[in-house]
Amino acid sequence: MTTRKLPLEVSAGRSRLLEVDGLVMRYDTEAGEVSAVENVTFSLGRGEAMGLVGESGCGKTSVALSLLRLAPDNARYQSGSILWEGVDLLELSDQKMREYRWAEISMVFQGAMNAWNPVYRVGEQIREAMDQHFDPPLNKSEKDQRVDSLFQLVGLDPALQTRYPHELSGGMRQRAVIAMALSCEPKLIIADEPTTALDVIVQAQILEELKEIQEDLGLSILYISHDMAVIAQVTETIGVMYAGKLVEFGSTREVFHRPRHPYSYLLLSSIPSVTGPRRRPVSLEGTPPNLLAPPAGCRFHPRCPWATEQCRTEEPPMMEIGPSQWAACWNSEQVPEMGEQLP
Repeated sequence: MTTRKLPLEVSAGRSRLLEVDGLVMRYDTEAGEVSAVENVTFSLGRGEAMGLVGESGCGKTSVALSLLRLAPDNARYQSGSILWEGVDLLELSDQKMREYRWAEISMVFQGAMNAWNPVYRVGEQIREAMDQHFDPPLNKSEKDQRVDSLFQLVGLDPALQTRYPHELSGGMRQRAVIAMALSCEPKLIIADEPTTALDVIVQAQILEELKEIQEDLGLSILYISHDMAVIAQVTETIGVMYAGKLVEFGSTREVFHRPRHPYSYLLLSSIPSVTGPRRRPVSLEGTPPNLLAPPAGCRFHPRCPWATEQCRTEEPPMMEIGPSQWAACWNSEQVPEMGEQLP
């Protein structure tokens, strides 16, 4: 294993679109400073699908909101950069940043299917987004044609654009949200828990449609999810976050078949498998730490079955485990293969 930063190069044949380097973000609260994002580094290529996974409160959504500069007012960026085609988004004025939102980077927010304004028709709300971000502006006929095309793209009858949100099912509303995210032809869509509260059949349909849309349009997509099984279906690379830190990064195939961080292994081991080898699901004991006062050393050590004294006192750097996999763990060689049981 060699110690080094995560690579910022992207997959062969792809040009770099997004580069997050050493991002550190804090929330100032009445109780103190919350260490929400701690030295996060990754890159995303054009047309690539990447996932960020981890339990609630691990910093995934904070990273996503940072990409759009939509973090709450009490957020403070201490260091690092977010380069979009070479432009540092953290250095832009608020006015300039508005030019990037929706037109360059759009987002399907967590719980967005319930965020429609109930007194306006769905199509009207999508046209409003186009009015705000298309330059030069589209005329009425062009907007109507575009909404029709978007609805067809996400598997909806264009006639549904005249309905109010409450007249659509949850799956329809979620598809309409995706249509809105696509309305201004962005290069990147951030999908934050895009299938939350949907049944498994509709989940599978929406994920498959997103995958097809990504391939057809050449989009990049960043999926945010606590469900590693969902991420496996639609991504090429994956980053596992814990307590504000990126603890493992690599190709989705490598991380799923041979996780090298104990947290990744325990997350995967807690998921029942209906296609893989028979194994007893392993529970992930404990809860994430309080980020007002995170533990010394590795932040995962209080919950780790393989923790040593070094883990309790020294913070592990990101270490290269293989050609397409990195993990921040002093004892990554002790993490079992998937299917093996805990000692």
